[in-house]
Amino acid sequence: MGWRRLTGAVLAAGVTLLAVPAVAGAQAVEELGHEVAAQGYNGKPAGEGDWLGSYQWRGQRVWCVQYSLLAPDSTQEYQNGDELLSKGGVKLPDKVASHISYLLLRYAGTKSADEAAALAHLLHSWTAYPDPANKVYLDPTKDFQEIAYDADFHYRELAKFGQAQQAVDRLRQDAEANSGPWTASVSAPTGDQVIGAPGTWVVDITKPDGGQVAGVPVTVELTDATLKGGGATGEITTPADGKALAVEVVPTGPNPSFTVKLDSPADRPRVQVPVGNVAMQRIVTTGGEKKLTANASTTAKTAPGVVKVAKTDAETGKAIGGVALRVTAADGTTPAKRQDDTALTGPEGEPIVLQTAADGTAVVPDLRTPQEVCVVEVAPAKGYEEHFDPNAPPKACGVVDAGQTLALALTNKPDKPIVPITIPAGSEGAGVVAKASYTTTAPTGALLGFGGVVLAGAVLLGLVVRRRASARS
Repeated sequence: MGWRRLTGAVLAAGVTLLAVPAVAGAQAVEELGHEVAAQGYNGKPAGEGDWLGSYQWRGQRVWCVQYSLLAPDSTQEYQNGDELLSKGGVKLPDKVASHISYLLLRYAGTKSADEAAALAHLLHSWTAYPDPANKVYLDPTKDFQEIAYDADFHYRELAKFGQAQQAVDRLRQDAEANSGPWTASVSAPTGDQVIGAPGTWVVDITKPDGGQVAGVPVTVELTDATLKGGGATGEITTPADGKALAVEVVPTGPNPSFTVKLDSPADRPRVQVPVGNVAMQRIVTTGGEKKLTANASTTAKTAPGVVKVAKTDAETGKAIGGVALRVTAADGTTPAKRQDDTALTGPEGEPIVLQTAADGTAVVPDLRTPQEVCVVEVAPAKGYEEHFDPNAPPKACGVVDAGQTLALALTNKPDKPIVPITIPAGSEGAGVVAKASYTTTAPTGALLGFGGVVLAGAVLLGLVVRRRASARS
């Protein structure tokens, strides 16, 4: 079993078939199917059975839809006709017409003789049924133009050929379950789409009862996107379990679009009519398929980026925690953008201000990419005030790219402490106290030690003074 896919030539069958010249002396060519015992009627040639299957007409597979009339041969010209009617010229019920269109779409290209015989049997059953009001009878005394197709007789005959009888039942059930009209739709993913990251799009091919049509080949065409395996086009078949078709699509640009195209059963099949020969059967090549197209689109963004700032001591390289940093756009004033294009602001609507952690770092996630981001120091940490200029604060900028982390570094020079030193005069220069001050880069611990020594000397001097004062009294 397989779907019939229409080529350009088939789509133009009405023109192409008529353009092929007749071949002198040609006969009807039985192609694929089974010959069964003949159903008797007046004038039936002796020894001739009934052919249930397809014919070849000028190199093309065709199916007959007026039982017992003459089979087509290549000398007969055909032209486009109207919709398919019964042998008695009656409009077919909508359900029957949709069944025929569906089966021709799905099985007209079969390679199975059993399926070909089953399809021909159903076509005759539905179009050449007994209809005395319109001069179509099961009476064997009637001639080929008035005889109806004896469906029960031929169904029993098909039991002699492999799985032909079972194929009749299967095709009938398939038509009941999947006949048109169909509708097609495509649904884009509901979440945000990221360029380069796959998202799931859903294709629904639904029948009148709302169920999904299984095993339908559909052509997919993508814009600003590719299939997960690569390529902007492809043919995919709907799942056999009757679920919707889920397709993984990778956006490659900002406006991914998904289009699906497929052949759908026509509401009513159309026929080819023999030119100037009412004794020749009408034929069908397909069910007169109609094209279905559905589309959906969405937007996609580049992957978000991250900024990581490291704040360190310019001399020791040690981390500086508790430093307030403002995150801005490239101008150092307006806010940077989040991935959702909203401004990265604090509670008051100004560019957000972060503080470095104990390890001297601050992280800004979920940033729109690409964009230039700056971090500007708001106020210095304690011990770093001396070199901080509020009119030109430390600042670092860079471009954060899709899915990347931008590393920015800021350093501060520590303050240089001023340490006063008092030197008491000795016996020479008595009463003179010399004072000096200078900067030092000694470590904090050393400074504390040194301060302890100075403080101890001052206490000792105080003791001496008090003792001398006591002696005079």
